[in-house]
This record gives sequence, structure tokens and C-alpha cells, in this order.
Amino acid sequence: MTATGAATPPPSIFLDDDVTFWSADRPDAPAMTYLSRTWTWSQFDDRIGRVASALAAAGVGRGDVVGFLDKNHPACTEVMLACSRLGAALAIFNWRSAGEELDYAINDSGARLLVVGTELMPTIESIRDSLSGVGTVVEVTPEGGDEDPYETWLQQYEPSGRRDEVRPEDPALVMYSSGTTGRPKGVVLSQANLVTHTSAGFDGFGFEEGSVNLVAMPQFHVGGTSYSLVGLRGGVPSVMLREPDGPSLIGAIMGGATHAFLVPAVAQAIMQAGEPAVGVFSKLHLFCYGAAPMPLPLLEACMQAWPDTDFMQVYGLTEVSGVATRLMPDAHRDPEHPERLVSAGTPMSGVEVRVVDPATQEVLPDDTPGEVWLRTPQLMLGYLGKPEATAEVITEDGWLRTGDVGRLVEGFLFVEDRIKDMIVTGGENVYSPEVERVIAEHPAVLEMAVIGVPDDKWGETVKAVVALKPGETTTAEDIIAHCRQRLAHYKCPTSIDIVEALPRNPTGKILKRDLRQPYWSDRARNIV
Repeated sequence: MTATGAATPPPSIFLDDDVTFWSADRPDAPAMTYLSRTWTWSQFDDRIGRVASALAAAGVGRGDVVGFLDKNHPACTEVMLACSRLGAALAIFNWRSAGEELDYAINDSGARLLVVGTELMPTIESIRDSLSGVGTVVEVTPEGGDEDPYETWLQQYEPSGRRDEVRPEDPALVMYSSGTTGRPKGVVLSQANLVTHTSAGFDGFGFEEGSVNLVAMPQFHVGGTSYSLVGLRGGVPSVMLREPDGPSLIGAIMGGATHAFLVPAVAQAIMQAGEPAVGVFSKLHLFCYGAAPMPLPLLEACMQAWPDTDFMQVYGLTEVSGVATRLMPDAHRDPEHPERLVSAGTPMSGVEVRVVDPATQEVLPDDTPGEVWLRTPQLMLGYLGKPEATAEVITEDGWLRTGDVGRLVEGFLFVEDRIKDMIVTGGENVYSPEVERVIAEHPAVLEMAVIGVPDDKWGETVKAVVALKPGETTTAEDIIAHCRQRLAHYKCPTSIDIVEALPRNPTGKILKRDLRQPYWSDRARNIV
């Protein structure tokens, strides 16, 4: 059953199938609202077709990559679906990135054309000479209108449909995750990956007549992009926020938004904002959360404050197109199993989960910690241009080594630790080698270790422990400023300890576990 209880779309094969279906079924119904503009399904489909024609005229074809850089904007969804009609892929870049990071990611992606938000144009202009593969840059403004270059660009062309040579296995999306070796890796997802994820994800959201989907997560994050496709699957009108700030969220919910996917840090801010804000969010029919752990006291407080709201937790990775397991609403309010509130739930349809001994790769019995492995048709094609890195995480029989430590108990997955040297801050993944690479460039630094430490607002925050070169002096503030010139701010250390020497084992390896232990020893979630 769909949101309106009317037509039921057939199983999707290509990424744009759902919009095409709803354009024919309900052409004049609202599909997408953004700031002051609303597009119907027929208008949205028309715009996607025009962008496809514009891209083709610019020389974009099957196997090519188009780049997008802006805060949340429906143009990102339009370009992604337009690319799918050509067999091309969209690479979405993190708008928080510093110029050096964007320089690397854009060139690594091989993007031939960029769509760039007005606010980000100065950054692109500063690195434009190094973007040798980019032939065209199209500027897009938040408000649109006759003076918007993106609007002028797409209105020059008649809409076009999907090309005959396009296949479901064609790459459709490239999302950059922080790199364990100091540089980001492009995760390549096919149309088939995303369609499978969308179909499985749609089941369970409880959309019904009158539902409105709130798209607030950033589109450079797989949670934002994949979640936006879930609403399109069911013919549900979506409200997209440019940024998930308090006034925008409250305005959207007061305006009728019923379903939302947000990070736990937003829930924390709501509960701290006072009764009026808490009351507004109680209007949500479904509060879906993920991308970072929800502290149990916060979750219990939210559930008590919003007794009529369904809660859903999701766990996954960019490498599996988003969600792999979900803790469904009924499990949140199951009085017989309160312990499951700290679990990541059960696998989505089509997802297999196993827990293995990372040393022997033997499958472990129930309630025994090991590495979480996933196998699913949602699994990425691989890391862009990095076959060796791909082979390191995908086994010959198609299992993804997540790097997370967990255990299975009666089908419920409990994720308790990480093998990967990763920090999750406010739902964003930060790999310490990437930060360490930048700190190492500071002239006074001899050696360093970057770790995640607990933070009541963001879950974790970045901390660096640094030893200086003999005779050199500097301050924590100076090192942080050095990082902020070269990295997105959320990746930068919020605190730095300057020490004489870092702890090492007999082979000389820095003992990060020893550095983390004092901060995590009294925490239920042991990230050491």
C-alpha cells in the first residue's frame, strides 16, 4: 500500500522509475517542497528529463561522472536521477570540506561537469585551475528564479527519457568516505544497489495517506541521499531542508512533516531546547535515528516525551547503500525485552549478517563478540579506482567486512566496538589517519595519535595527543588552527594534549587503546 492508498508502483528496476510512475499516476500532486518552492510529480519528472538533456548536450554519457557540491538542494536529486537516465553517476561532495580535500575528491572522481551552490563557488574558483577534467561548472542558487544559472541551463532543453544502453548495474552514485590511509575513498553504488535498498527500506516506515517525508540529513551523507529516495518510492511528498537547524526543523513539522530521519545529536538538542520544542517534535509519526549511537538515557527520555511517536534505529554503512539492520518501532516499546533498546535491530530484507572471528574468519556462536560481516545485493560495486582496497573489505563470496565489533542475540545485532580506527562525531565518520596526516605537516610536530573521546552532544569528538620535535614549541590552539585551514571543521581536534612521548608497545606501535582507556572506562559503549 502506498501513502495515499491508491496505486501501487511496480517493482523498480532503474533509479528514476518511481518518479516516472508517480508523474503519470498523480501528475498534479506535490512531490517536493524546498524553501518557498513546491514541484508536482509531473514538474519534477519534467525537470529531471531536462537535466538529462542538458547533461547529454555537455557530453555526459554512460560511464561518466558528474559532481555536485552544495548544501541540501533538490537539484542534487534531479541531477542524480538525470544521470541515471544516461548511465552516468553522480559524485556528491561534502560541502564542509576544505579546498585541498575537494581538489583531491573532485579529481579522483573524474567528474566532467560540476553543479555548485553559490556559497561554494569561491572555493571552487580557488582550485579551478587544478580541476583539469572538469569542462563545465553550473552554479545553482537556493532560491532559484530567472537569474539562477542552473534554472537557465535546464530550461534550454526539452526533457528526455532513459537511453536504451543503460543497465541496472551501471554506477549511479559515488560517495566519499574518509580514508583509512589518509585520503577519502569513493564508494561506488549502482542503480541496482540503490533500488534494492530503497525497496527494502520503504517497507516498515509506516507511510499512510497524509504522510509527509522530512529530508533533513545532508545529501553528501548516504543517510540523506538514500532516505530521500524512500519517499519517492511511495509517492510521498517530501520537504527538503537546506540545513537541519532548529527553526527549519520546527517549521517543517509545524507545516505537516510526519516522518524524519535525524542523528541523535538533533534529539539531544531538542530535549535541551525546552517544552515548546519537545511538544512540536511529538507531532512526528516516526522518528528514525542513526549514523551514531543514541545514548540509552536520551532514547528513554525521548520515548517518554513522545509516547505516540514510533521510533526506528538504523545501522549500516555507505558500502551497503545505507541501512543494513533496523530496530523497529515495536521492539522499542517491547516491555519483555528492554535490553534490545541498545541493539541495532534485525537485518533488512535481503541482508545477511554474521559475526566472525577476525583472526580465523570462523562464524561465532550467539552472544559472542566478533567482527560484523554483511552480505546483500545492496553491496557497493567497490571503491573507485582502488581494487586492492575493495578486495580488503569484500570477501570472494561477497561478504563485507564492516570493521565493527558486535554480537548476535536471538537475531538482534548489538554493535559494541570498532576494529576500524574511526571516530563518529555527530553522525559523521572521521578516520584518524586523515587527521594525523594533516597534523604531521605542522613544523613543530614530531609524532601524534588521534583518538575519539566521549562527547555528550556529538557522541564522540576528535582529540589529538602530540609530541613535539626537540627544541620546538607550539600550542594546542595553533595546531587546531593549522588543521582548520586544511580540513572540514568537524574533522579537526577539539582538544590537544602535548606530551613528552606517546606510549608504545615493544614493537614501537603507538598504543591508542591506552590513550582512549581513561576516557571510555566508565562508558557503557566501549570504544577502545
